[in-house]
Amino acid sequence: MNRIGDEDVLEPDDRDPDYSEDEPVERSRFHRKRDVAAAALIAVAALAAGLLVWQNSDVRATTSVTASGPFTTPPAPTASPPSLGESWRAESPATPIPVAIGPAVVTGSGGEVAGRDPITGEVRWRYRRDLPLCTITSAWSVAVVAYQKPSNLLREDDPRKGGGCSEVTALAPATGERGRPPRPDETRSKPDLGQRNSDAELGTRLLFDGSYVTATGSRLVTTWRSDLVQTMEFGQVPAVVNPDKQPRTGCTFGSVAVEEGRIAVVERCPEDKGDRLTVYRATGDDNSDKPEVDSSVDTGVRGVRVVALSAECRIAAENENDTQRCAVVVAPDPARLLVFDQEGREVGRHRLSLAPGDLPDEDPPGHVVSSYEAIRAVYWYTGSKTIALSKADLRPLWTVEGAVGPGTMFAGQMLVPVVDGIAVLNPANGERRGTIPVERGDYRGDVTMSTLGPMVFEQRGDTLVALR
Repeated sequence: MNRIGDEDVLEPDDRDPDYSEDEPVERSRFHRKRDVAAAALIAVAALAAGLLVWQNSDVRATTSVTASGPFTTPPAPTASPPSLGESWRAESPATPIPVAIGPAVVTGSGGEVAGRDPITGEVRWRYRRDLPLCTITSAWSVAVVAYQKPSNLLREDDPRKGGGCSEVTALAPATGERGRPPRPDETRSKPDLGQRNSDAELGTRLLFDGSYVTATGSRLVTTWRSDLVQTMEFGQVPAVVNPDKQPRTGCTFGSVAVEEGRIAVVERCPEDKGDRLTVYRATGDDNSDKPEVDSSVDTGVRGVRVVALSAECRIAAENENDTQRCAVVVAPDPARLLVFDQEGREVGRHRLSLAPGDLPDEDPPGHVVSSYEAIRAVYWYTGSKTIALSKADLRPLWTVEGAVGPGTMFAGQMLVPVVDGIAVLNPANGERRGTIPVERGDYRGDVTMSTLGPMVFEQRGDTLVALR
């Protein structure tokens, strides 16, 4: 026997006489009981791990029932009806404004979003998550839905630690399928999955400016494009990658307004004398965490609310085709509108006669004043009246006393909800052409409105009511 290192090696003569150099050594076969038992344990562990993943996955927690047949938008009338009666109603606390996107009216309650036939209220599709709904809006011809999810990435002392409205989903109104359907002239390199995670706060409202959706908040305002990719965030970013990108991080936000790629925010900063009005762009050249600010001015007044933005201002215009962006805020004590041009200069001031409760100390729900935007005017609901503001200079044009909401356009007329029904107005001059009686029972709160085809929809608190 020879020794190599510490290993004994047999000489050829010491080997088994039946051993052959050319005979392959037989390897152990997979047939012993312990091998089978080990394989079974591995299989069971893999199955259990897969089941655990599935049990906690979004797929298991989602139920989607799409529309089974054709679903078309009903034609709109050419004239306002002489009367309106209730056709159907549904609980929908997730829609601060009725979400009517042809061909469906979308409601939301609990964790379920439903696409309904606007005439009958019949549910044509459903989308359900095992999460609470935050809010729903319409944008890009789809329903944009925000769900509440817990968050573990923030500091323990951050008030947003408990979670936010961070799961955002787009649903096609005709089918309920997830994702935005492609336009006829659109070519896509990859499918639109219709879902993203975001940093939207609890209590957010989703505002659509025609191109972008902005999620409001008290510390962070977030903006997305049509594929739900974030294009801008403003304020206290939860996970700071590059510090010093935000203009100010110690401020809170009172109210938000949007218009054609611009966002206006009322900031409350400890170093300012009054509330600050900042207007910035919905997207940036470099990245989404460095806002491009158009203007930022200390108004010198506390308790300010931004009412509207306009891209059609003709203040100090040299000719009728010259326009600029303007913003208007309402200030208290005394109540007045302050108009600022795109450089942040005050260019207009208008005294107001408001009811005592029209400008409360607390911020408006969702950080958004109640308003409706039409072609040439913005209709602002103060809490006791609706005031039409000209987009040309944001000055008051006319007022509807006794209003309970901002209203909506229908068959070429302006409809404004009032205590005893719906006022029908000439949108150009506010001339009252009549009042359609509407029975609202015991409900005495604010009313927001939208229309689809021949239907008029009222959001009364948590309930959507269809009128025809």
